[in-house]
Amino acid sequence: MESSRAPGRRVRRFPLRPLMYTALACVAIAGVTAGGTVYVKAQAHSGGGTVSSAPMPSFSSSPAATTEEAAAVTEPVVDFDERLSDAMKAVRVTGDEKVSAAVLDLESGDSTVYGDGAFDTASIVKVDILAALLLRHQEAGTQLGAREKAYATTMIENSDNTSASALWDLIGKASGLDAANKKFGLTGTQGGEGALWGLTQTTAADQLTLLQQVFGDDSELSETSRSYLQGLMGRIEADQQWGVSAAADGSGWALKNGWLPRSTTGLWDVNSIGRVTVDGHRYLVAVLSKGSSTQAKGISLVEAAAKAAVSVFTGEDASASASANATSAAAR
Repeated sequence: MESSRAPGRRVRRFPLRPLMYTALACVAIAGVTAGGTVYVKAQAHSGGGTVSSAPMPSFSSSPAATTEEAAAVTEPVVDFDERLSDAMKAVRVTGDEKVSAAVLDLESGDSTVYGDGAFDTASIVKVDILAALLLRHQEAGTQLGAREKAYATTMIENSDNTSASALWDLIGKASGLDAANKKFGLTGTQGGEGALWGLTQTTAADQLTLLQQVFGDDSELSETSRSYLQGLMGRIEADQQWGVSAAADGSGWALKNGWLPRSTTGLWDVNSIGRVTVDGHRYLVAVLSKGSSTQAKGISLVEAAAKAAVSVFTGEDASASASANATSAAAR
């Protein structure tokens, strides 16, 4: 489930100065051609690289050669996939549990995903349902009615299922959700059959794309629609303020959680998506999990994974966060 992409390298080139030409020539002069061209091979001390046999200008009484590109220094590029894979090693996954996490730094635009495969959405799909409804009204040039607003509020803030079912029907169920998601850029999400909106299938990468529609500027949703959805996600009722919010400092979060015990296995789906703020920096985080034996263990897994994901950019110790979450789970 882990990414294994090799770290990239960035090459920066700069000119050798005249004194450097002289130093290189003194180290090892391999020969002089008939035309007077000097060849050198020497170790360069500006980055561990080598200067291979290559022609250099003849030395004469004229001023030394000026700026010419003659060496390269490599700079490492941060591999966030590798960082996240390393951070997730501190997250304890037991038994049948599986977890996938994705995070995006809203300031730099850098993002990374850990794990793959599809997961049941459970109640996090309620954000997608409302986004699809808002998009439908935008395209029709209309606004949410009073009943729709009431449904939207209880669906997001209280995770009310009756409200979700009502709005699921209004958007056209799975076909309406899938049509909206195509415009949002989601490629791995498929609406649940019939009335089973909670069994919509999705990926952490797709949830990150959805969050960009809600919290990013480059969105199919208008600024008014985005602000409306963000506001609801920032007023989640007290007993549901867990999940990705564990990675935030203080109250800097907006989220939606989902939890569902599967009748076929007795195991829990536990998910969390949202925006968190750490030291003034904003991150979008999506964590999906399944296979936990209890809801409490699923929450602990999701919170540890959220902290590990954000640590990729903040540099915090993911191992310490995982230990803290294990203690929290034991207390539940």
